[in-house]
Amino acid sequence: MRRTLLAALVVVTLAGLVSPAAAVRGNAPELGFALDEATMPDLQGRMARGELDAVALTRAYLARIRSIDGKVGAVLEVDRGAIAQARRSDLRRRTGTLRGPLDGIPVLLKDNIDTRAMATTAGSRALTGARPLRDAHLVRRLRAAGAVVLGKANLSEWANFRSTNATSGWSAVGGQTHNPHVLDRNPCGSSSGSAAAVAASLAQVAIGTETNGSIVCPAGATGVVGHKPSLGLVSRTGVVPISAEQDTAGPIARHVVDAAITLGVLQGRDPRDPATSAYPADQPTDYAAHLRLDALRGARIGVWRQAGLDPDVDRTMRSTVRLLREQGATVVDVSLDHQEEIGEHSLAALLSEFHRDIEAYLRTRPGAPRTLEELIEFNRDDPVELSKFGQELFEQALVAPGTDDPGYRRQRAAATELARRSLDDVIAAHDLDAIVSPTNGPAWRTSYGDGDDFLLGSSTPAAVAGYPNVTVPAGFAGPLPLGVSFMTARWQDARALGLAAAFERAADARRAPSYLPGSG
Repeated sequence: MRRTLLAALVVVTLAGLVSPAAAVRGNAPELGFALDEATMPDLQGRMARGELDAVALTRAYLARIRSIDGKVGAVLEVDRGAIAQARRSDLRRRTGTLRGPLDGIPVLLKDNIDTRAMATTAGSRALTGARPLRDAHLVRRLRAAGAVVLGKANLSEWANFRSTNATSGWSAVGGQTHNPHVLDRNPCGSSSGSAAAVAASLAQVAIGTETNGSIVCPAGATGVVGHKPSLGLVSRTGVVPISAEQDTAGPIARHVVDAAITLGVLQGRDPRDPATSAYPADQPTDYAAHLRLDALRGARIGVWRQAGLDPDVDRTMRSTVRLLREQGATVVDVSLDHQEEIGEHSLAALLSEFHRDIEAYLRTRPGAPRTLEELIEFNRDDPVELSKFGQELFEQALVAPGTDDPGYRRQRAAATELARRSLDDVIAAHDLDAIVSPTNGPAWRTSYGDGDDFLLGSSTPAAVAGYPNVTVPAGFAGPLPLGVSFMTARWQDARALGLAAAFERAADARRAPSYLPGSG
């Protein structure tokens, strides 16, 4: 049950470099403008005019991490070479050799994405002494685009695939990440640190990963934009896996345009990830160029309301429908079939896939445990790993059927087919451009022992189908953000981002977090 916040919430006092009011606005006094409101095009314009440079921007974000992250717990590690990366970007600007719209922009990475310069732990103490041999494919793409890799973000340990009773946002390496809007509330998982950091203006953009909901739920819960791309647009090489059948990385940002720019950089073929060979040859690469303010005019939008679960979500969905119609969209109420069956088949398949894929990944990490069985033993012997909750999913995966088992193959085929039908059939029947549904309910109070008090979500169909899903801020339940998700057909990421951007502009629903302490 969702608990009621006390009415008299006050803003916490943030020690350090900025005042509480400045922290709320995302102010960077040394820059003269609020980072919270700035988009990548805004920042590039300032740098082109000589009003800003990458070093000053990077220093401003590092200052906010020092002053604010003690309350939020989003950032695990800062790259010691971040300022040097920014200096190289400034040199490229002076010499006319910029690499594109991400050049000089500070980016955080979820700590299940391999980096040579920093540890990659997936939140587990089992990986702290085994640094990756190379950057993940997507990190190499970010560096080639000139991005400043600022550091690593906390996450739900092992991307929330260790326990049936886990608390999102907690890892043995990073402790608990808090929702920056109300600090005793949960940020959802597993890209908890990535979303909380972006919401708190600790980076311009962050990279998260999703198997089912781990980008869109934390983005919705912390009031920012999250894009779970079509599976295959972004390489998973060098990303700690759950399942090659569902995993993907994607951007989390405060503005849709920043997510669109970042996706264009992340996207690319990788011979080591066969899924990236599947996207069409004419797939867009400049997603920002496809954003139109009038994208909702003439669009047909199916609305999967999931009504009756929470009054604030219901109110937000009513206002969402009104706004869509005001912007010229035709709205059709829809329902998506097979949701329980999809979840059951998918979980059974994920157990088998995790066993296969995590052991393949561990073979790339000299000094780490080599098998799932060794990970389980490590956790049993470690004083921290099992201090909050257990490892039931690890244990179930250890004895799950292998991926050559006919029963497993039936489970995976059923999950994927039903998920795709649940979207494709509705889109075709109503000639829809997208389906919109609530991303999340109000964030629950973080606690240990009973796991997450998860109310509702809409991530499963797109996650299991491998289709795009973009969440955008849409409203609030008191001080707690609520998002809505735009889901489209496979490879229609440009359409999803375009519709989301038009909605974002019309709704103007995002607020900077207030770091309220909660109700105790």
